[in-house]
Amino acid sequence: MFRAIKIFLLTLCLLSGLTLPVAGLRAQDDVHALVDALGVGGFPERDAAIRALVASGDPHVSQILQRLSDGQLYVNSEGGPVLVQGGTEDEPTYSDPITGEAVADIDPDMMSKVKINNALRTTITTIMSQLTLLSPDRSARLAAAEGMLKDADPANLDLLNSALSAEKDGEIKNTMEAARAVMVLKSDAGIEEKKAAIETVAARGGRNALTILSMAMATAPDDLKPAIQAEIDSIKRDVALWDVVQNVWYGLSLGSVLLLAAIGLAITFGVMGVINMAHGEMVMIGAYTTYVVQETIASAFPSLADYSLAFAVPAAFLFTGLVGLVIERSVIRYLYGRPLETLLATWGVSLILQQAIRSYFGPTNREVRNPSWMSGAFNFGGLVITWNRLWIIVFSMVVFLTLLMLLKRSAFGLQMRAVTQNRRMASSMGIRTGWVDAFTFALGSGIAGMAGVALSQIDNVSPNLGQNYIIDSFMVVVFGGVGNLWGTLVGALSLGVVNKFLEPFAGAVLGKILVLVLIILFIQKRPRGLFALKGRAVEA
Repeated sequence: MFRAIKIFLLTLCLLSGLTLPVAGLRAQDDVHALVDALGVGGFPERDAAIRALVASGDPHVSQILQRLSDGQLYVNSEGGPVLVQGGTEDEPTYSDPITGEAVADIDPDMMSKVKINNALRTTITTIMSQLTLLSPDRSARLAAAEGMLKDADPANLDLLNSALSAEKDGEIKNTMEAARAVMVLKSDAGIEEKKAAIETVAARGGRNALTILSMAMATAPDDLKPAIQAEIDSIKRDVALWDVVQNVWYGLSLGSVLLLAAIGLAITFGVMGVINMAHGEMVMIGAYTTYVVQETIASAFPSLADYSLAFAVPAAFLFTGLVGLVIERSVIRYLYGRPLETLLATWGVSLILQQAIRSYFGPTNREVRNPSWMSGAFNFGGLVITWNRLWIIVFSMVVFLTLLMLLKRSAFGLQMRAVTQNRRMASSMGIRTGWVDAFTFALGSGIAGMAGVALSQIDNVSPNLGQNYIIDSFMVVVFGGVGNLWGTLVGALSLGVVNKFLEPFAGAVLGKILVLVLIILFIQKRPRGLFALKGRAVEA
């Protein structure tokens, strides 16, 4: 008896194991029959075959319909299966539309394209949109919803309603609701339904909503125009407010760049009284150091390529600091007390450094790639924030606070402040003012090199990179107060914001001229800038 039960169970398992593949083959054969029906009859029969194929629910349906729309499906003129044509025009190849397996022994002269007309194309487009809107892939559904919002064809309203009732994702559902509202505004729906659609579009806000409502205003009945105009006025006020906030953000972003470029100059100018015209070239050397570090890591350690900036920052600081130390020891230390001569000498050094970089790297721009964590942007209300600008602001604040701690809490910072306020007294107290000058110049150059790392992410890396920021850096230092870090911070952010508010009205060039005129007028009233240094030698 037990033996009979055992044989029965084994037989049952074998039969059930065979049933699944057999059922799969039968289902695949059924889909093949539906695909083959696309090549039979005229356009009405083809429309019925398309709808039957969609009703089957086979996962290959969207791919088959796309190939039908692209004109890749062929059938033998004497009858036979529908195949996908590939290869070249002279040597076509054929494959199964479902399995993708190649089909041999096909005479190309006997094959003809499965033709469709505009009505069928519209049907296919609608069905493809429906399949995409109901796709299990979130990104595909979101892209389809955004496409619906862009086209907003009222003919797709029923399709969108069915997809909207099944959607659970909040972001996709909001996009679908906005698309539905735009479709309702374009349709012949009732007044109440259109009022609800107007409120839905207005709730999204922004320039897109303003454009949609403005277009709806042109064709709206008189009963709807007051409601639409009220929403347009409200959105315009919100947009104007966000434009102000956006300009402030752009100004802070520009100010952080100016802060990085000017903070080193503020130190050297304040301590040493040197007008360093080669400061921009320190920024340029830092940017090229970033390029070299990135290329080296990409070739030697490709897995670390996304973190190359972590290596470029200390490398740029050390290398440009060393270059600054060499310049101070070889040129500048012989010219203290003669500001005009230091200006001419450092200008000559800047030309030498530019030509050296141009000879070694070439005159063309070098590409420094943004890492993935500094690419792209995100929206904060009506504010668009790019990741690279955000990280540069954070980086500039970190550099500023670190330098502030160095000056306030370290022995070197104490000596540097002493030399700044009264050089003779500091020298009489045993401070080696010459070496303080040398390391101060090296520190300022190193910070300029780190500014070059940041600028390489938003500007072209070229031999002329530093020249674009040297004048603005001097304006920041003079406006904020020579040698005062807090003055440099306030001056950089203030000039950045003022520049961005002037540019829309006066243009970039005239805006800079106006800023320069305002600084000149300000200096007439406060020659020492916003925050003047205090000390016997300084005040004398």
